[in-house]
Amino acid sequence: MSVHTLTVRTPARRKSAWRRLAERDSVARRLDWLLLLAGLALSVLGIALIWSATRNRTEINGGDPQFFLIRQSINLAVGLALAVGIIWLGHQRLRSAVPLFYAFSLFVVLLVFTPLGTEINGQRAWLSVGGYTIQPGEFVKVSVILVMAAILADGVDAGDREHPGRRAVLQSLGLAALPLSVVLLDDMGTAMVISVTVLGMLLASGASLKWTIGLMLTGAVGAVLVWFLGILDEYQINRFAAFANPALDPAGVGYNTNQARIAIGSGGLFGSGLGQGTQTTGQFVPEQHTDFIFTVAGEELGFVGAGGIILLIGVVLWRALRIARESTDLYSTIIAAGIVSWFAFQCFENIGMALGIMPVAGVPLPFLSYGGTSMFAVWIAIGLLQSVRMKRPLSAA
Repeated sequence: MSVHTLTVRTPARRKSAWRRLAERDSVARRLDWLLLLAGLALSVLGIALIWSATRNRTEINGGDPQFFLIRQSINLAVGLALAVGIIWLGHQRLRSAVPLFYAFSLFVVLLVFTPLGTEINGQRAWLSVGGYTIQPGEFVKVSVILVMAAILADGVDAGDREHPGRRAVLQSLGLAALPLSVVLLDDMGTAMVISVTVLGMLLASGASLKWTIGLMLTGAVGAVLVWFLGILDEYQINRFAAFANPALDPAGVGYNTNQARIAIGSGGLFGSGLGQGTQTTGQFVPEQHTDFIFTVAGEELGFVGAGGIILLIGVVLWRALRIARESTDLYSTIIAAGIVSWFAFQCFENIGMALGIMPVAGVPLPFLSYGGTSMFAVWIAIGLLQSVRMKRPLSAA
C-alpha cells in the first residue's frame, strides 16, 4: 500500500470513528447539561453568599468562619449523590416504590408534633435529630409530586382515556390533601408551594379545567374563613400585616421587609463586593443565610449579580419546561410539570418577599438558601428531571 493511499484513507477512518462516537447512545449525551450546569452554578453561588452572611456571626458559627461554607458544601455533595442515584435507578423504576416514599414522608412530617419537633421563628416545622435540623415539608413536596403523577397517569392508562377521570383526580387530591393539611398547621409557606404544585400537575395531566377552577375557589374561600375565624397564629398575621403596610411597625413586624429592601437597594449596579456589604456584615437582615439569602446577592453582587441569579433560575425553569413538553408518557410529563410549578412559585415567593412584593412566608430560595433538607429535595427533583429526559428517543435527546 502506497504512502499516498494511506494519507487519503486515514482522515476518512478518523472521521468515521468520531461520527460513531458522536452517535453512540450514552448517559452523558442524554443528560440536559444546561439544566445541570445552571443548577450547579446556583448552588455554588449560594455557598459563597452563605459564607458571606455567616462568616462573622460567631453566635451561630461557633467561632469558625468556614462552618456554614463547609456544611453547605457537604449538603451539595449529598444532593448531587442523590441526583445521581435517581438518574441511575430511573423514575419509572421508582414508580413501584412511590407508596413507600409517600408513607415515609407523611410519617416524618407528623413527627414535628412529637418531642423531636423543633420550633424556629414561631414555626414548628423542623425535626432535631443528632444536632441536625430536618424540614420534613421538603420531602412532602417530592412525595406529593410522585404520588399524584402515578395516580393521574394510571387513571388515563387503566381507563383507556385521554384525560384522567373523576376517580383518579379525587384519589390524587385526597392523597395530596393529607400531608398538606398537616403541613398547613404550622408551615404556611410550604403549604402554599405544595398547593400551587398540585394545581400545576392537574393542568399538565389534562384533567378538566373545572377541577382547577374549583380548587382555586375552594382555596380562596378557605383563606377567608381561616382569616376571619382567627385560626392563624399571631406571627402569621403579623407577616401579612407587614406585607400590606411595611410602615405599620418598621421596628417590629415590618423590620424584616424594610431591612431587606435597604440591603438590596444599597447594592446599586455592581454591588459592594462579596463579603463587603455593610447590611450583611452588620447583620441587619434576619435569617440572611436562609430565607433572605437574596438580599446578600442584591447588596454584594448588585443588580447585575442578582439579575444573573434570576437568569440562571430562568434557565432551570426553561429546561424543565422543555423536558415536560418533550416527555413521552403522561407520568413523566406530570412529574416534570410538578417540579416546574414548585420551583417557579417558590423562587417567585422567596425573591418577592425580599423585594417586598410578596408576604414573608418562610420558604427557602431553591439551590441558594442554607439547609440540607432543601438542597436534597431540590437535587432529587433535578435527578427526576434528568431521568425523564433520558427516557426520550435518542434522536430527540
